[in-house]
Amino acid sequence: MNAIASSVRLLHAACLLAGPMLAFRAGRPDAGARLAWALERLGPAYIKLGQMLATRPDIVGEDVAAALEHLQDRLPPFSDAEARAEIVRAFGRPVEALFTSFGGAMAAASIAQVHRAQTAENPPVGVAVKILRPGVRAVFARDLAALALFARTAERFSAEARRLRFVALTQTLADSVALELDLRMEAAAAGELYERTRGEEQFRVPHVDWARTSASVLTSEWIDGIPLRDTAAIAAAGRDPRAVAVLVMRSFLTQALRDGFFHADMHPGNLFLDGQGRLVAVDFGIMGRLDAGMRRFMAGTLAGFLQRDYVRVAQLHYDVAFVPSHHPIETFAQALRAIGEPIFGRSAREVSIARLLAQLFETTRRFDMQAQPQLVLLQKTMVVVEGVCRGLDPDFDIWSAARPVAEKWVQDNLGAEAALTRAGETFGALGRLAQDLPQLVRNAENFSQMVAEGGVRLHPDTALQIAAEQERRSRPTRLALIGVLALIGLLLLLRWQGAL
Repeated sequence: MNAIASSVRLLHAACLLAGPMLAFRAGRPDAGARLAWALERLGPAYIKLGQMLATRPDIVGEDVAAALEHLQDRLPPFSDAEARAEIVRAFGRPVEALFTSFGGAMAAASIAQVHRAQTAENPPVGVAVKILRPGVRAVFARDLAALALFARTAERFSAEARRLRFVALTQTLADSVALELDLRMEAAAAGELYERTRGEEQFRVPHVDWARTSASVLTSEWIDGIPLRDTAAIAAAGRDPRAVAVLVMRSFLTQALRDGFFHADMHPGNLFLDGQGRLVAVDFGIMGRLDAGMRRFMAGTLAGFLQRDYVRVAQLHYDVAFVPSHHPIETFAQALRAIGEPIFGRSAREVSIARLLAQLFETTRRFDMQAQPQLVLLQKTMVVVEGVCRGLDPDFDIWSAARPVAEKWVQDNLGAEAALTRAGETFGALGRLAQDLPQLVRNAENFSQMVAEGGVRLHPDTALQIAAEQERRSRPTRLALIGVLALIGLLLLLRWQGAL
């Protein structure tokens, strides 16, 4: 897409979002409905933003969050005729040759919709058939091109945008979307997560029917369960919503820490509780990966915060060069203490996420910390997962939920026995053992800190700084300026994310 089309797209977004923004700032009761309408009109990329905001009533308010919930899986479906035509195109066979029954759309989201069907086997098997929305690839390409224009222009004029690595973050988003729009890749992700978690008693992944799966159609086992947004139904089924909240958080942390491969779209529309009390995840279009070094950093920082060992947490950031060495480590540790101590052990009701994230953003800026693209999906997912947990338990304590998972990972991977095992593998591993020994007791990863590192992107203050800089230097790049100024209204929306 050329620069003119991208700029027009950004201007269109800013115009549509201006009204809902003003309504929200004025506290009008229809602000949530107006925002949902605008995001739906703008298309899949913006609907993804709305899905995340819907999980954070603590940030955007209960009314706005409730109005945005339908963006998760209750959008207007495309017609059954279009769905059937897509199946014929994908497999070259009529629907009746693949399924003995094929019902209407059961859920419709930004990228695809799901139909309930039965296979043409004996006996028939109940399946979920996911079908891409017609034309969705072109829509995403248009939105991503507009976002790429903004990122390039922002980095050209703003040191803050360069620190937050807007271009790299945009490319990470584009890469994840490319995978999400090929349902064979989603099927492969579901199969991998199934293999990694099949021994777990409280989490499960539906089986994939590869014979009925293509780039635009994915067929998998049908799941009967209670959506996690329905806390009343969960309680009526004899399950404690507070225990389910802990299960959600620990399942996510286990995937991220143990496997380095996690479900990165864990909004309530993708999570169910089955009849055996197991957490069931669906929709594996967005998955995150962390390499061994990043998992080590992640676990070490979380454990360090849990132990209130801020010097050790600071040292981990310096070890991986997240913080430039010219900043005294003692000063950075002091800043971490100022973040951690006021919230440690307090319930969700007692902590202002908006104020906390604003403080985290200021800390990353003060210490020149660059965003880490590998952590983008982790940070986004953490925000969503915490929102899901708060919906189940308003007093949810993320520290208590995280502690057993972090400590187990540390024991298994950084403990004395694990270090000795690695040392015994090769003579060269003795060096790694020596490196591990100082870390046996104190380790780490604080997700709030990681939200600060990469999740601080697109802060409203940053947007205003970019706009001001461009106003002074706009003549040589007039066209790019139009797009960036138009996007300011959209960026102000992210204030609802607590200054992410």
